Amino acid sequence: MLLSFAIENIPKNIKVRRLLAADVGATKTNIALYDIGLESWKLVKEDKYLSSAFPGFIAIAEHFLQDTVLPEVMSIGVAGPVLNNKAKLANLHWEVDGVEIANYFGIKSVYLLNDLEATAYGLALLEKKDTSIIQEGDASIQGNAAIIAPGTGLGEAGLFWNGRNYHPFATEGGHCDFAPRDSFDVELYTFLQQKFGHVSWERVLCGPGIVNIYEFLKEMKKMQEPGWLKQEFGKNDAAAMISKYVHDADICLKTMELFVRYLALESANLVLKLKATGGLFIGGGIAPKVLPLLQNGVFRTNFRQSGRLNYLLDIVPVTVLMNTKTALLGAAFYGAHSSG
Repeated sequence: MLLSFAIENIPKNIKVRRLLAADVGATKTNIALYDIGLESWKLVKEDKYLSSAFPGFIAIAEHFLQDTVLPEVMSIGVAGPVLNNKAKLANLHWEVDGVEIANYFGIKSVYLLNDLEATAYGLALLEKKDTSIIQEGDASIQGNAAIIAPGTGLGEAGLFWNGRNYHPFATEGGHCDFAPRDSFDVELYTFLQQKFGHVSWERVLCGPGIVNIYEFLKEMKKMQEPGWLKQEFGKNDAAAMISKYVHDADICLKTMELFVRYLALESANLVLKLKATGGLFIGGGIAPKVLPLLQNGVFRTNFRQSGRLNYLLDIVPVTVLMNTKTALLGAAFYGAHSSG
């Protein structure tokens, strides 16, 4: 366990015997079924689905649960703001409704939580091998913590430290305004504003954001796009190819250096706003795949560029979550400990 959590009304005896947990994202949905005892977790089955191939979460859950005993509880992390047990995904035209799901399956307890909130709870089930430290900081200084997670979109969450435990809470900070720092950034901002109108941090810090940076370098900075790379884009995910070929094409290397720079700047913003001296955790699907880029100094240099408060950023431990199912584990943890 990396962090300890306070969840209200934790039952003395976990009565849930079967629990479905899910991490619902715009690209994929991870889903798992557990049998849970007082001190035991047994994974019954798990699967991964392409979200856009289904009309909604109920269709995925129904497919997953066919020929299976129904769970007593569902706990679902969703990539969007949760309001009154409903959530609209920011990057997929879905609404997930806890009451609708409960009525459809005849299940009493259906919990929805933001996917970054779920990621925060997932820290309770991770081990050191599931992480990679990119800044040691000073682990002896307790305090709030923060999570930032670039994936299909950009998620951000906080963890309030009460002196004994952490209380995760969701934010929608990824949709706050992108803040240019120099003339290059202003040019990029103008390019993105002409395309999207509002320019949030998510426009540069996610899979499509990597492509946005790449297109700016190609179209406005006239960096060369190799013919073989263009062919790769036609067959594969463009963002994945850009990050894969950082050592083979200058435009890919420059794109990913900018991505890491912007990730560092917005990470510092998040840490300062939350006074997250307890640590910054970088989650999502991209960070583990580009770990060497996060370790080569570009992140650390740009993370500590906040003037008079650089000393505060110096002491913050920064950790990459290598386990890409942290949100799924967190949803399961929350569901198990919230049910009597």
